[in-house]
Amino acid sequence: MIVTTTPSIEGKKIVEYKGIVSSEVIVGVNLVKDFFASITDIFGGRSGTYENELIRAREEALQELQNRAAILGANAVVGIDIDYEVLGANGSMLMVSVTGTAVVVE
Repeated sequence: MIVTTTPSIEGKKIVEYKGIVSSEVIVGVNLVKDFFASITDIFGGRSGTYENELIRAREEALQELQNRAAILGANAVVGIDIDYEVLGANGSMLMVSVTGTAVVVE
C-alpha cells in the first residue's frame, strides 16, 4: 500500500475515494524511561528512550491506518497528517494520531 502526505501520487491516477481513515496509538512512558530521559535533560543530548517510543507509536499508527484503508478496499492513502500529543496528569502518555484519505489508484 502506498502512503503519502501529498494529495496525489506521481504517475498514479486516483480512480476512487473510499473515505477518511484514522488511527490513534497511545503509549505510556514508565518510571524507568522517565528516569533515563531526565538524565539526558540534565546532561544534554537526545533522548533515545523517548525517540524510540515515538518511532514505535508512529509506525503502529501508520500500520493500523493501512489496515483500515485495506478493509475499505483501498490500495493507497493520500494526504496523511501525523499529530503528536502528550496526555495524562503528569504528561506520561504519548498519543500519535494519523489521518488520511483512503483511495484506489491505478
